[in-house]
Amino acid sequence: MGRSGLEVADIFRDHGPAWREANRGHISLEQLKVMSAIERCRTAALGGFVARCDNAECRHTVIAYCSCRDRHCPRCQAAASRDWLAEREAELLPVQYFHVVYTLPAPIADIAHQNKRVIYDLLFKAAAQATITIGDDPKHLGARLGITAVLHTWGSAMTHHPHVHMIVPGGGLSEDRSRWVPCRPAFFLPVRVLSRLFRGLFLKMLIEAHKADRLKFFGNHAPLADRKAFTTFLVPLRKVEWVVYAKEPFAGPEPVLRYLSRYTHRVAISNRRLVAADESGVAFRWKDYRLEGRSRWKTMALAPFEFIRRFLMHVLPKGFHRIRHYGLLGNGTRAANLERLRDLLRVPQVAAEPVEQAITDEQRQLPCPCPRCGGRLIIIEAFAAGTQPTCWPASTLTKIRMDTS
Repeated sequence: MGRSGLEVADIFRDHGPAWREANRGHISLEQLKVMSAIERCRTAALGGFVARCDNAECRHTVIAYCSCRDRHCPRCQAAASRDWLAEREAELLPVQYFHVVYTLPAPIADIAHQNKRVIYDLLFKAAAQATITIGDDPKHLGARLGITAVLHTWGSAMTHHPHVHMIVPGGGLSEDRSRWVPCRPAFFLPVRVLSRLFRGLFLKMLIEAHKADRLKFFGNHAPLADRKAFTTFLVPLRKVEWVVYAKEPFAGPEPVLRYLSRYTHRVAISNRRLVAADESGVAFRWKDYRLEGRSRWKTMALAPFEFIRRFLMHVLPKGFHRIRHYGLLGNGTRAANLERLRDLLRVPQVAAEPVEQAITDEQRQLPCPCPRCGGRLIIIEAFAAGTQPTCWPASTLTKIRMDTS
């Protein structure tokens, strides 16, 4: 898929001021901060560095601007994903891995938009509890599972579609921790059983949240603040099947890593899917999952204000963790559990990586060779946000973007 060179930041810079003015009083502080961060990312507004080639015959000089490091920024997530994956690679086991997806039904997704922190948290908890409970059941596996879960709140067209992707090793640790209990080949756990338990757990948690006045309702949903009306609203949802999807197992640890690299730090839309933008609209590629093959990819055009609204719909509450670990991979016991599993699976223990000595920004090398001679670029100056560098050798100056996330 070719790239147009267009970025979400360009759309925000061109149309963001007018959109903010038109929606004044209806924009959250988190959304305003995300817009500002993306607009300023890798520009002089955030400062940067001047670097010079250490080849005496070249001495080519470049300017590199700092990144915003915001988790919603399409530019900054690649580096964050690489760092996170390096940590996960050491945790992979030589077993089959499964991909399980839990999706909220549309009526719940509607109220989730007004209660992101509460309902997204319940989605995580209910999905993890359902998976671990069925895994623990001797009728199914009878073992403790490990889960890595990632929240996505969007569909391909940036509509609101909250769901959790799970990567789960195909087996678990027996109750007495004496053996590895594998899943059946190419079969994880019964999807219908998972779906019904997930539905029951989530609705129970949701009712408890309503009783505790943790949910807020606005607009057409305002009547749901009444307990009786809310109970009536939930009745049809108890009678339909909730979508839980278990995909074919991955063909080894490497595909797991490739999958995680695409999903863990993804944002509502990547820059590479943008096609064109002008005053009348923003065109981007989206995938129609009802179709098969290459025909799935289509082009959609939205008015600039609608594009911005859909993008910002997926800004998460401050401090909300969108990647979580459960069961054997829970943060408190992960190291000990992985050590035990490696013993049972006869996997060599991973040697601890030596801790690198901290270096200053001025000592740091740019992550790219000299564009002229391929030599090493050395930082010779750092300039603060909103200021300009003092080294401006016009004859050899090149401006580049540097990922400092």
